[in-house]
Formats: sequence, structure tokens, C-alpha cells
Amino acid sequence: MTAARPRLTYSELRVVGCERVTPRMRRVTLAGDGLAGFTPVAPDQQVKLFFARDGGVPEVPDPPAGLDDVAGWYQRYLAMPDERRPWMRTYSIRRHRPAAREVDVDFVLHGDGAHSGPAARWAAAARPGDVVGLYGPSVSHLRTPGRHDWKLFAGDETALPAIGAWLETLGPHERAVVVAEVAGPEEEQPLESAADVTVLWSHRGGSPAGRSSLLADAVRSLAFPGGEPFAWVAGEASVVRTVRRHLVNERGLDRRAVAFAGYWRVQLTHDDAPTADELADHAEEAAAG
Repeated sequence: MTAARPRLTYSELRVVGCERVTPRMRRVTLAGDGLAGFTPVAPDQQVKLFFARDGGVPEVPDPPAGLDDVAGWYQRYLAMPDERRPWMRTYSIRRHRPAAREVDVDFVLHGDGAHSGPAARWAAAARPGDVVGLYGPSVSHLRTPGRHDWKLFAGDETALPAIGAWLETLGPHERAVVVAEVAGPEEEQPLESAADVTVLWSHRGGSPAGRSSLLADAVRSLAFPGGEPFAWVAGEASVVRTVRRHLVNERGLDRRAVAFAGYWRVQLTHDDAPTADELADHAEEAAAG
């Protein structure tokens, strides 16, 4: 029997704390009574965040009445005048503290201006008292683990919040391997877990994010532990596609054992339409069931 989906909720939250995780990642703690109805759905759960263009309180249409109203709600959002419609971006929940009605969200910052969108700019300047809208949560992928012996996590720095959250849910008898691409050693961060976890860091150096084969090469060269893996891959969309194809076509993993999510695109913004490759990926993912 399929469990009922938790009801998505919308909340206006305030910043109550900020800290630097690494030089290019900032953690923002959001709090509010609206989080009393926040029901976790997966270790890699995501939310939609809304940022007012004038730096004030975001104006958002009334939340969907149910899952059947999501498309209609999105059309109402798009119909808002440009100057009033808040920016909407998708982010992973790094940590949820239900008793305090708080969530942590980690933002990758782009000090050089490359790929620096409204969410990164907001996060870089965020201060206690700033207001953001939150709608969610939802899972970031269409795959959940079946029977497996160990987990493989692969991604760039944008995937680290979800990877960190997932590792913290693993028990002492579980095993995981993390392959993570970051700019340099200063961007490595502690990843805590009760499980047996091996973390392999790859450093881009001067190569631009999303434009190297570093992550794919690291996964290709990885000596897999024995047993059947479940793989979770996230980051720049084209890199994720390359890693997924390697796992399925060269390593022989069942497509149902590979969860993937393109968090960002090197040549396109969040507001640009999906590419043909992305639409094909989603169709294949949904068809595999």
C-alpha cells in the first residue's frame, strides 16, 4: 500500500543565523511557526524558496489547494507582474530541527560573479530578520533505494547539503562511498555519519565548475566495494548525465538503482526551459518506475 503524501506547506520564515561552512558555502538558518507543519519526506528533500526582488517580504499567490492545483498555482505565479513576482529557487534542506521550528539551508556562493543568481546574492548578504518564503518539502528524485549492499553518492558542491543530510540518516551497519568535486581543499567539509563512509575529494583548481570531466573521471576510476550498490548523483545537469550513463552502460547498474538530479546547468539559468536531453532523462526516469 502506498503511503499518503504529506501535505506541502507554505511558510514565511526569518533568518535567525548565518555561518560560513567553507569559503564558498554559507549556511542560513531559517525559523518560523509555519515549520510546525513541515513533514520530512526524504533525506535529500528539497524546498522552493522565494526571494523578494526589493529585499522585503516575498509576495506569493495562495499556495496550491492540493497536488492537483500545483500547475494552476504555478501559472498564477508566472502571471504576476515582473516587478512583484519573487524569484523562486530550489534548495536542499541540510538539517531540520522540528522542536525549534528551524531548518538550515546551505548556499554555494560565487564570489567571481559566474553563475551568481538571485539566491546566491541573497544568501551572501543575508542577515537575521530577513524574510524568505518556503514551500515544500519534496524529494529531489524519482528513485528510492531497493535492496542494496552499499550506497554511492557523487556530486559537486551543490550536492553536498543533500549528501550530508543523507549520511546523517545512515546506521552503523551501513556502508557508503562519497565522490565529491569541489574547487579546492579549502572547500572540503566534515561529513558526519554513524555508517562506514569513505569520502573521496576531487579538486577542480582553476577549471570552471561544470566544465570539467573531473567528477565523471573520479567515478570511472573508483574501485567498487563488493555487493550491489544504490547510486545517488547530483550536480550540474550534463555532468550528472555523463555519470549516470557510465553507471548504467559501463558498470551495469540497473536504471532503478540510480537516482539522479540536475541541480544546475552551466549555460542556462533556473528560469530557462528544460533542454531536450533533460526532458528525455525525466521521461526515462518516470518510465523505469
